[in-house]
Amino acid sequence: MADSRTMQVVRTVDAIRELVSAARADGCSIGLVPTMGALHHAHVSLMDAARRDCDFTVVSVFVNPTQFGPNEDYERYPRDEAADLSTCRSAGVDAVFLPAVGEMYAPEAVTAVRVAGLTSGLCGAFRPGHFDGVATVVAKLLNIVQPDRAYFGEKDAQQLAVIRRVVIDLDMPTEVVGCPTVREESGLAVSSRNAYLSSAERVRAQSLYAALQAGRARILSGERDAESVIGTMRSVIDPAGSAKVDYVSIVEPATMQPVARIEDPVLLALAVRIGGTRLIDNLTVDPSADSL
Repeated sequence: MADSRTMQVVRTVDAIRELVSAARADGCSIGLVPTMGALHHAHVSLMDAARRDCDFTVVSVFVNPTQFGPNEDYERYPRDEAADLSTCRSAGVDAVFLPAVGEMYAPEAVTAVRVAGLTSGLCGAFRPGHFDGVATVVAKLLNIVQPDRAYFGEKDAQQLAVIRRVVIDLDMPTEVVGCPTVREESGLAVSSRNAYLSSAERVRAQSLYAALQAGRARILSGERDAESVIGTMRSVIDPAGSAKVDYVSIVEPATMQPVARIEDPVLLALAVRIGGTRLIDNLTVDPSADSL
């Protein structure tokens, strides 16, 4: 629909609901792409998917304070509203929702969404409260926009699993669509936080995807012991100069629980600090695949 409409930019819950209601009255299906801004071509791939599937595409841009810990990068998280709007306009979306913190969270708000189990390991173990913030803000966005489909990147695999659980458990009538990780030519997963990397750190960060590929190769060559595969991945990351490993794990994709023996498809997941920047990446591997 964006081909025949001017992109609308709104900042209040009432305004985005009004736009979506009007689109629904015209018989449109609604797609939502939730973002924290600093938009790049991975975000555009989500917008493209939403536009392919839906008649009316909404992009939300909101740096959510409740998913940042006290010593994390909320204040310095990259923000460029003009560039973000230009990206959305070029991508052909119909509406951009740009709420302020006070619009999304009332001063007296005391309600949060917490997902047990899925959030105990991986990033949840290193970022206490992070996924409560993610689950809460996504639940709010889905309630505000009420899209038919919402689009998220598979790079954030644990986040995607959490959001799927929220939608199921809270009976939300939205289809959660996971979209493939977008990578640079080097294999580095595209992320807004890549902007923090120096040129030398960007080269060292390539070791993350190299580690995932090494783990995949071990599994597809017949290795079934998870600790052995993890050791291989760590050996690729550890020589990467300033790299500090938060975790390297092999988990069941739906539950995010560790596996000891690799018999079914697994998620290879890692979080590594390159200099002062924390990067995550993952790769799903099916051990029954015939070859590399």
